[in-house]
Amino acid sequence: MSPTPDTPRDLVGIGIGPFNLSLAALAHPLTELDTVFYEQRPAFTWHPGLLIEGATIQVPFLADLVTLVDPASPWTFLNYLKSRDRLFPFYFAERFHIQRAEYDAYCRWVSQNLPALHFGHQVDAVRFNPERDVFEVDFTQLDDEGEAEALGRTYTRNIVLGIGTEPYVPDPLKPLVEAPGVPVHHAADYLAHRAELLAAGHVTVVGSGQSGAEIFLDLLRARPAGREGLHWIGRSEAFAPMEYSKLGLEHFTPDYTRYFHALGEPVRDRLLTTQWQLHRGIDTGTIAAIHDELYRRTLDGGWPDTVLTPGVRVRTAGRIATTKIELHLEHIEQNTRDRLTTDAVVLATGYRERPLDRILAGLDPYLRRDSRERPRVDEEFRLVLDPSVTGAGCHVYVQNAERHTHGVGTPDLGLAAWRSATVLNSLTGKEPYPLPGRTAFTTFGLDTRQPQIPPARRPQALTPLMDGI
Repeated sequence: MSPTPDTPRDLVGIGIGPFNLSLAALAHPLTELDTVFYEQRPAFTWHPGLLIEGATIQVPFLADLVTLVDPASPWTFLNYLKSRDRLFPFYFAERFHIQRAEYDAYCRWVSQNLPALHFGHQVDAVRFNPERDVFEVDFTQLDDEGEAEALGRTYTRNIVLGIGTEPYVPDPLKPLVEAPGVPVHHAADYLAHRAELLAAGHVTVVGSGQSGAEIFLDLLRARPAGREGLHWIGRSEAFAPMEYSKLGLEHFTPDYTRYFHALGEPVRDRLLTTQWQLHRGIDTGTIAAIHDELYRRTLDGGWPDTVLTPGVRVRTAGRIATTKIELHLEHIEQNTRDRLTTDAVVLATGYRERPLDRILAGLDPYLRRDSRERPRVDEEFRLVLDPSVTGAGCHVYVQNAERHTHGVGTPDLGLAAWRSATVLNSLTGKEPYPLPGRTAFTTFGLDTRQPQIPPARRPQALTPLMDGI
């Protein structure tokens, strides 16, 4: 018997990016759950402006939507390959890190086969109804052109926010980005403007992370030797490699996430400012490819027409006449200033978590905040709400909006399945997805308790060798 429109659902997801897609995939076999996910875009897309040819994701393919908690799921990346008769070619390709375009295609395959996903639905407001002890979720159904087609409302006991991040544009450059016809673009729109950028006489890339490196490399490869006309600047003190050592990667485990969450707020805030190389550095393969390309262009003598300068910030920016852009630069360590004239700018300045204030305005009286007015988030990824809400069994979960409480692993794809499983275990009050108690060799924090080895795994005494053998 189908539920009536007024019957509260168990879970409403807002936003369908990789993280809520992971949650939807893991929730799919849990037939006792009534779930629905809303997304205002007409279909799933994942950073379409950065699907540069050859660019790979920075986590292994096992960090797909489900494998690390349910390798037998039908929604694994390997099953996607099997459905496309590509499993053997992938096997022989021996690729541990897949291309971004392939990850995007895999996620689209999952999104096209899960019935609980509703694209073209814009969530407008969320409220708590204390008389019914449920959340009310108002949405607008959009047509193919993105125009309002119908209004709707659904009720739910639980919500999960997966509204993702948005491109970050530094204040000095916002007027140029917002001005029509000015060739200053965020990296999120790089491919849409690639032809325009290749035609420009001089291009400046701002941002010293992975996206900046990939865009600089792509432009470099496509421009003629001796006439590259490229400038690459960034605030970090070096074009530094991302921390990718085995023990360093254990900062992206559930163990570290739990450790970080238990720290005091001031300590967490301080740590986040020191851990940039864990997630904002550059893949060593990309660094090597840039150096190889630059070196190749010196074989006939001379140097390529490129300038790579770290430790630089843009103070102000403006137009010169009608065709040039002027950047006012400051070298952070030298405390010196200069001006750079260029024809086009790409801002590889990263992304920021989308503010929750608009979508949660109706819940503001119930929200509990920290000393910096950020929402507090408990260990199970639930917003800390007034007991009048949580006491009624209603919760709001967040995905990729809790870096201030859960650390650098928050936006990492490798923790997607584990976080989704944690949410589902919390929501059901059961354990449909048993999770490991330990995931790292590193013990984060001073703990005198020694990890216990299960009896079945204790080393067995060696059997004495028989005489004469």
